[in-house]
Parts: sequence; structure tokens; C-alpha cells
Amino acid sequence: MSNGTYAKGLEGVIAAESSICKIDGANGKLYYRGYSIEDLVQNCSFEEVTYLLLYGALPTEQERSGFSQRMRAGRDLAPPILDMIRNFPKAAHPMQLLQSVIAYLSAYVEHVIQHGETCNCRNTLHQVVQLASVIATYQRFAEGGDYVKPRADLSHGANFLYMMHGEAPDALEGEIMDKCLLLHAEHGFNASTFTARVVASTLSTCYCSISSAIGSLFGSLHGGANERVIAMADKIGGKENVRAYLDNALSQKEKIMGMGHRVYKAMDPRAVVMEGFLKQLSEKKNDFHYYGILKEVQTVFRRVMEEKGKPIYPNVDFFSGAVYLLLGIPPILFTPIFAAARVSGWLAHILEQRSDNRIYRPKCLYVGPEARAFADIDKR
Repeated sequence: MSNGTYAKGLEGVIAAESSICKIDGANGKLYYRGYSIEDLVQNCSFEEVTYLLLYGALPTEQERSGFSQRMRAGRDLAPPILDMIRNFPKAAHPMQLLQSVIAYLSAYVEHVIQHGETCNCRNTLHQVVQLASVIATYQRFAEGGDYVKPRADLSHGANFLYMMHGEAPDALEGEIMDKCLLLHAEHGFNASTFTARVVASTLSTCYCSISSAIGSLFGSLHGGANERVIAMADKIGGKENVRAYLDNALSQKEKIMGMGHRVYKAMDPRAVVMEGFLKQLSEKKNDFHYYGILKEVQTVFRRVMEEKGKPIYPNVDFFSGAVYLLLGIPPILFTPIFAAARVSGWLAHILEQRSDNRIYRPKCLYVGPEARAFADIDKR
């Protein structure tokens, strides 16, 4: 029973129980099904973490092998999907394509939902596997290239780079791409995940739930922060310009993109890992342009904020865009890649929602006029 408490944006409101993700914002810790993000990045692939999120436990070798085969077998896109990508309006954003293609993919499977108790989403895996293929193919077609069929011997991240660039990445770049997907796979009851659960609570299909989540992620307050970090770095131009830029931005009360997080009061643990990836790639390519600017922004901004008694730390978006650029990925794909990673978490939440379902039906606080007399049109 509701106690009538009002919290704008549902801030602080507990809407459901979940065993999928724990965020310890005070100490900068993140856990998937009880495993720390550091341990998962060090030891697991995106495929293994997807299994963990969907089944609740890390796979045995036999389970891992079978699940990996199923994921990799589902990467190839059917000709009608290729036609859809090729003919999608050129001025449209790829997030609009993703939201549309999910509905198209749903026509290729038989949906089994019986009062929320049964769902074959774990078996089809289309919505997890093919988003990455769609994004890579979108970029290939945008550059005038041909469709590159997937390779079953590559990890999910490495295969994404292969399908996009037409050549297999080296071991380091393939591994970093796979780990980037892992880092973004799940993050509790954020806006897009909650959107997916709300739609799932109606017993709509998992495809409809994921399509709605993609729409939520497309919003500028949710996805796209790493793209805006790169725009900020480009505007700064060089690390010698950081202090002047920050002084001006703070005097205008502008937000410094990628710094701070609504949940984390310590450094985002994903940002720690992502910074390491950026340093590795910068050293490998002897290109420290973005790394130098971002580290200077981090140092100067933190010093300024600590003087004000408000220590603020980088979040995962602060470094991820620069990592993607060094992997040859254009900024317009940053948010779609976020979706291709987070879809594992979305599906896990959809399945969890259905396991003990109750349709979401919150109350609103009415602030409109009280009952009033109706007036005929000639007296209004």
C-alpha cells in the first residue's frame, strides 16, 4: 500500500526487488549477480557475462561452449534485415534503426508467453546477438561497403569490429572491444532498464520491451554522454587549453561532460577500467591526443571542485568515447554500441520481471483544477 510519498522522477523509490545488479555508489563498486566488475573484466568474455545475467550463475565449460555457439550462430543477418538497413532513411539516427529493426527481428521467432511463466527469449538470443551486427552493417553501408558475414571464431566484440571494418582486429583491440561491451552490459534500475521492465510487466514480448528501452536510451539525458565528452575535448583542442576552458565553462555554470554520476559518490569502477583501455590503445597507436586532454580535465576539474568541498570523479562515459575512436568507431555509433551491450541486462530484467510479475500502475499527484461548472461555448 502506498504511503502517498511523492518523489519526482521516482528518485529513491524502491519499485521492485532484483538479484541482477548491485551498485555500491559510496565505495565505487559494481557487481553483476554478486561478482565484482573488476573480476568479470579480468576473467570473462561478454558472452560469459551475458550467460551470467540471463541464468544467474557463471557457466561451466560445457555450458559456456554451448551458449557461445548459440550466440555466434545467430550473428548473421537475414536478407530482409539487410534491405531494411540499406534502405533506412539516410538522415535518420542509427538508434532509430535499432528501435525499428528489433520489431522486425521479432517476426522471425515464435513468441511463447503464458501468463508470464514461459518465454523462449533465452533460446533465440536474436535481440542480444544481432544488434551488434546491425550496427556494424549500418556503418559498412554508410561508407559504401558490402555486408561482411560474421566469423564464428571471434569474440562478440572482435566480430563487431570485423563486420564493421572488413578485417579482423588484432588481439588487443578485439579484447578491449569485448570488455567494453561487458562493462556496459548492466547497471541496475536506470531509465532504459526500468522502461523495459514496465513494458514487460504488461506481458508484451521481450522485443517490444527492448524496443522501448532503446527509445529511452536515445534520450539525451540517458545515452550519448561519451559523444558529448569527445565534442568537449575537440572544443578544448589541447591540454594546454584545459584550464581556460574549465574556468569559462564553470563561470557559465555549464556541465562538464563525463564528470560525476547520479549514483557513484566515488570513482565509477567502470571508468577505472576504461581509462586503462584508453592508455593501452594510446600507447599502442602512439596517439595521446584525447588521453592527454581528458586526464588534464580530470585533474584540473577535481582540484577546483575539491576546493569547493565537492569532490567529483569521472564516470564511464568520460573515457569510453576516446577508446571507441581509437578502435575506429565514429561518434554516431557510441549510443548504439551502448544499446548493443546493455541489451543483455535489459533481457535479464525482462525475464526477472516476468518471474514474479505485477503490472506497473503508479499513482500521480494531481495538481490540476478542482471540479468546476461546465459552460456552453457562447459563454466561455
